[in-house]
Amino acid sequence: MKQVIFSADDFGLSEAVNEGIERAHRDGILRSASLMVAAPAAADAVRRARSMPGLRVGLHLVVIEGPAVLPPAEIPELVNAAGQFPSDQLRLGVRYFFRSAVRAQLAAEIRAQFAAFAATGLPLDHANAHKHMHLHPTVGALLLRIGRTFGLRAVRVPAEPASVLADCGTRTGTGDHLLNRWTDLLRWQARRAGMVTNDHCFGLAWTGGMTADRLVRLAAHLPDGVSEVYFHPAAARDPLLDRLMPAYQHEGEMQALLDPAVDAAFRTAGAQSTTYHALG
Repeated sequence: MKQVIFSADDFGLSEAVNEGIERAHRDGILRSASLMVAAPAAADAVRRARSMPGLRVGLHLVVIEGPAVLPPAEIPELVNAAGQFPSDQLRLGVRYFFRSAVRAQLAAEIRAQFAAFAATGLPLDHANAHKHMHLHPTVGALLLRIGRTFGLRAVRVPAEPASVLADCGTRTGTGDHLLNRWTDLLRWQARRAGMVTNDHCFGLAWTGGMTADRLVRLAAHLPDGVSEVYFHPAAARDPLLDRLMPAYQHEGEMQALLDPAVDAAFRTAGAQSTTYHALG
């Protein structure tokens, strides 16, 4: 049996992103989104989500390259004076793993982000992390442990099978295979915590370029099980997107979610559209 979760990341990043997600849900195949609770347009995202009860919303945890919820004075080891996490993934990973003071502040911030999501009143459908930082064993363990106290029941495992990408005409290498194996740790952590997980995930190799033609090819080679296919849609470019993701095809990804040919391709492949809520 093939099931597919069509989801969008960065909900709340900007109003253009929020508009793209709303249009892709109302008029296309998008069924879930992941909210950045401290992002500039988070309040606008929550307002839109309340008007779309069919859109399942989860937490897009930010512990790298983005704003924190807690003030800098409470988490000085994590953020700069403006309350922003740095983007150096390797350095952050080392600090999160080896420094107890950093881990304590990280736990406080993760709890604050779950609390901020709870304060929206939206049902918590799932959780994942910006830049997939929950693949870090410390971040993943904290997300799962703290998330359970807020009712978390599902988490994304970004396991993208290289064999499927190869069938779709995308060249893969050793790094793709190693990353896929590394996700086994997160899957083990999630299952120990009693969480629902997806079997496969698509959107890593093609990140920022989830175009209609690629999705039609993916549908023809979609593996059995539950696949999450995630996007970064937006209705238009804006200065924030130009600064953070200049190469991403945000508008093209929104159009792919609206394209009847994409919907038809997955239906022809026998893939049933679902959500983490339905799986749980």
